[in-house]
Amino acid sequence: MSRVAKTPRRAAPGRPPAWRLLLRRARRAARPALYAAALLGAAGALAVGFHRQTATTAPGDSLAARGEWLGRLTAGLGLRVEKVVIEGRSNTPEPLVRAALGVARGDPLYGVSLDAARARLESLTWVQRAEVARYLPGTILVRLTERRPFAVWQNQGRFTLIDRAGREVADEGVANFKTLPLVVGADAPAHAALILDLLDKYPSLRARISALVRVGARRWTLHLGNGVDVLLPEGHEAEALARLMQLQATYDLLDRRLAIVDLRAPDRLVLRALGEATAPAAPGDAGALPTPPIPAPDIPAPGTPAPGTPPPSPHGESESAGRPT
Repeated sequence: MSRVAKTPRRAAPGRPPAWRLLLRRARRAARPALYAAALLGAAGALAVGFHRQTATTAPGDSLAARGEWLGRLTAGLGLRVEKVVIEGRSNTPEPLVRAALGVARGDPLYGVSLDAARARLESLTWVQRAEVARYLPGTILVRLTERRPFAVWQNQGRFTLIDRAGREVADEGVANFKTLPLVVGADAPAHAALILDLLDKYPSLRARISALVRVGARRWTLHLGNGVDVLLPEGHEAEALARLMQLQATYDLLDRRLAIVDLRAPDRLVLRALGEATAPAAPGDAGALPTPPIPAPDIPAPGTPAPGTPPPSPHGESESAGRPT
């Protein structure tokens, strides 16, 4: 039987030779190993450089010097700040945040001291807490937790926002917070939270108050929008407020034409009519009345015209209040 001669296979037109395909596959297989070797080499160079930098740096300057050196080295590898993202900012001016952060686009990414930046941000009056983080390839992320304004504090003609703990927050833009309660007096911020928490139990009373005045670093006077001053006792504000609301429910006391409602004594109520020329009488007289009941003649009826402006407080206490404009 005759044999059929085999014709050698030829590569398809346009297809590279087999040896070239094998070379390509070998290169692809070697790529991960080459990358790993490059990374190991870079890590080794970093370690050697870091060791040399440590050996030649004074102990007191080591952290700053190492950070500066690492920043320069990584910046040479292309790791620079490309963008700064700020989250949680509401009231703190953005230029103030960026100035405190101290980071600009193009700065070495690893040259940024995160702890130092956080400390500078937390020194801002609006900022309660700050977090600073970096993300490859070139992002600095700032998360802010701002203080919440709790009240407006008036002292010596100056208006300042304060937080619940009594710390000053800002003295600019106060007019944007006119719905906050106004507290007056040198030591008012330290005691504002307690009295305002008590007033939260009586929303109808709190809505009437235009200012809470701290008197003699001892007690509070509530200045109502209709001109009535309610004098509270020292240390017994809760009892006095409950008593006041009972009187209001029974006699509409706060709707009368009164200048002063004095609740400082627990066993009597001292009232002063709006425009009354004489001070309230001593205990036992008509001006010092047991409560309840309150004799009707001693309380001016609603709608009685005021004969004049209210005179100064008969108790020798200086009380003034205002509203930011």
